Amino acid sequence: MSARARECDVLVVGGGINGTGIARDAAGRGLSVVLCEQHDLAAHTSSASTKLIHGGLRYLEHFEFRLVRKALMEREVLLDAAPHIVWPLRFVLPHEPHLRPAWMIRAGLFLYDHLARRRRLPPSETVDLGRHPAGAPLRRSDREGFLYSDGWADDARLVVLNAVDAHERGARILIRTRCARVVRERGAWSATLIAHGGERQAIRARSIVNAAGPWVAAFLDQSTPVRARRAVRLVKGSHIVVPRLFDHSFAYIFQNVDRRIIFAIPYERAFTLIGTTDVEYHGDPARAAISAEEVTYLCELGSRYFARAVTPADVVFSFSGVRPLLEDESADPTSVTRDYRLELEADGPALLSVFGGKITTYRRLAEDALARLMPLLGAKGAPWTHAAPLPGGDLPGGDYAAYRAALAQRFPEFAPALLDRWSRAYGTRLNRMLGAATCEAELGEEVVPGLHAAEIRYLRRTEWAHTAEDILWRRSKLGLHLPPGSAAVLDAWLAQSPADSPS
Repeated sequence: MSARARECDVLVVGGGINGTGIARDAAGRGLSVVLCEQHDLAAHTSSASTKLIHGGLRYLEHFEFRLVRKALMEREVLLDAAPHIVWPLRFVLPHEPHLRPAWMIRAGLFLYDHLARRRRLPPSETVDLGRHPAGAPLRRSDREGFLYSDGWADDARLVVLNAVDAHERGARILIRTRCARVVRERGAWSATLIAHGGERQAIRARSIVNAAGPWVAAFLDQSTPVRARRAVRLVKGSHIVVPRLFDHSFAYIFQNVDRRIIFAIPYERAFTLIGTTDVEYHGDPARAAISAEEVTYLCELGSRYFARAVTPADVVFSFSGVRPLLEDESADPTSVTRDYRLELEADGPALLSVFGGKITTYRRLAEDALARLMPLLGAKGAPWTHAAPLPGGDLPGGDYAAYRAALAQRFPEFAPALLDRWSRAYGTRLNRMLGAATCEAELGEEVVPGLHAAEIRYLRRTEWAHTAEDILWRRSKLGLHLPPGSAAVLDAWLAQSPADSPS
């Protein structure tokens, strides 16, 4: 590392959505930034969400109007910034009169439609599920339903693209590198970073952002001289993936007698994603896994609504993430606020800790973090991310359908399924991944079905992918579509091929 790289304005600890969002914003304002992540980018909470960019309709019941409005405003920003990985989704809410009266749902949807400006999304409406296509897969379609709009995102890729943009604006991204210790030293922070292989390096930082997610309090207490002043409530959310339960493009939001809701969402063409649970968690966040009770709960609730029963035997994949929510007086984990708080320790060099938050509001959180840090660093630089596309998101007119159609004309030799996946994952960055290739034969070896050497090299060189898990489950979701043993084949290939990671 060069002498200059050993010093920075901001050291960000944590490579989830909040950490990469802050690193991107800071680098774009001209600050020198180092980000370290102990595992892979989006290795935990940020790749285990329900993958919704939404205001949170149910939060209206808890009177969190400010949070919902803020999230709805951000929904529009993200739909503009990354139309390849964030897109509109229409939700169906079957009415259950014994749980919530129709007037209450209509009032909530009216607020949801009008709390913030909508440009891309149609308003809510009432439908007869006996006539609407979304009623066909349901056990009971002889009832009223409600439609409303929100957004869907590839959460792990959203993290990676923020890191890519931060890097291209000058940030140094260090994955599989743990921040072991920080101490105050001559008006700055002296940080010891330890890479996965044991290599140590020292960073002198004028400020530190603690965006360690579920580890936010543990990092303060174990690695810094600062003690956490705010508690974090760890809540595990689990999801199951089953073979496709319906053929249309609508998603569902289902109510349960315990006042909780779950979503059933079209996923990866051939599957349906069902989740989430809310369970108090007290273990290591890195080891979170779905329990048999959670699987049963999600299957039973799905079966209560769908004509086709959902059983544990149907589950082809599951994932769990631990959400670091702000501790409050709520007895029910479902009721704990999804808003965030920033705690600034400014007695000496600044240390800013991020508590709570949700993926939809990460960009706004980053702006708030920089508003706190910039004056302390004596730096100037206006907010800029609200109007800046993420890498690959600069589609002409923001029109994904038109972009995808143009790719079919430009690359007739590629299979439509490949172009579908690539255009969603890379957007306009597809040109960089393909290079001069115009057919599959020019992409090099097909290491596992649908994944060629050229794409693997791009992911290693540009997106910090090291392992088969990084590539098959976070940079893509190919793991759902490949035969058993594919990960071992890919890991063996990676071990034999020289890496060319981002510098």
